[in-house]
Amino acid sequence: MTVPETLHRIPRRPWRWLPWLVASQLLVVLAWWKAGWLLGLPLMVASHALFMVPVFLPNSRFYAPVLSRLPGTAPRVWLTIDDGPSDETPAVLDLLDRYQAKATFFMVGERALARPDLVHRVLARGHDLGNHSHSHPQTRFWRLGPATMGAEISACQQALTEVSGAPPRWYRSVVGMTNPFVAPALKRLGLTRVGWSARGFDGVNCTPQSVLERLRPALQPGAIVLLHEGAAHGHNLAIIEAVLQELQVKGLRAELPDAPAPIADAPSSPVRPAPTAA
Repeated sequence: MTVPETLHRIPRRPWRWLPWLVASQLLVVLAWWKAGWLLGLPLMVASHALFMVPVFLPNSRFYAPVLSRLPGTAPRVWLTIDDGPSDETPAVLDLLDRYQAKATFFMVGERALARPDLVHRVLARGHDLGNHSHSHPQTRFWRLGPATMGAEISACQQALTEVSGAPPRWYRSVVGMTNPFVAPALKRLGLTRVGWSARGFDGVNCTPQSVLERLRPALQPGAIVLLHEGAAHGHNLAIIEAVLQELQVKGLRAELPDAPAPIADAPSSPVRPAPTAA
């Protein structure tokens, strides 16, 4: 099935920020020369912040276009599960089956190569894959240079293509950070960057209840929901099930973005989980 054109946000001009950087620094030099450091220094700090802050904003379009929610008002959301595959992947798949939900698994290339059987199980259950870097360099991803950043994204794309037989279409930055060198790799590989509109901070130390409380207001039609698997706190399965139950209560379906959209004003009833064996 062809993905609707509105979902394709592949960078067309990955270096569009560069002229603005040059112009801003020329302005700083001119101001410092004409008015001295009392004006030049604040302008320099402001110009640096202008180009630095967007790196840490997951849904910023400053350096690369991003899909942060699904278009339309149909009663559906996009579940995205990061950082796998992991030992929890089979249980996550069982949960999704029980609630008749679909998700995109944003996988780390090294982990996919180490657990190809889990990648195959994800696809066999009707779910989708996304590129989430090759080694998940969480603490330094924001400062990777063009060669290393390109290698992280390209190597993951190659790994997932090798294991699954088809290249992923979706990409998510590590911790959502996107520096100036992400967009060229996305353009070269034809990848669409995916952000999120619902986040419960379930990748760090947390409780299922606190995560659900943070997520609940954002679980609305069109939401892109960020979830994780395999975190050290051990609560991811409980969190994912709590989210699936909340979606039922709200009459929302978890579907892949290229699935046919249900009618927005059609009556919907919660999907009951299939009974489990005693």
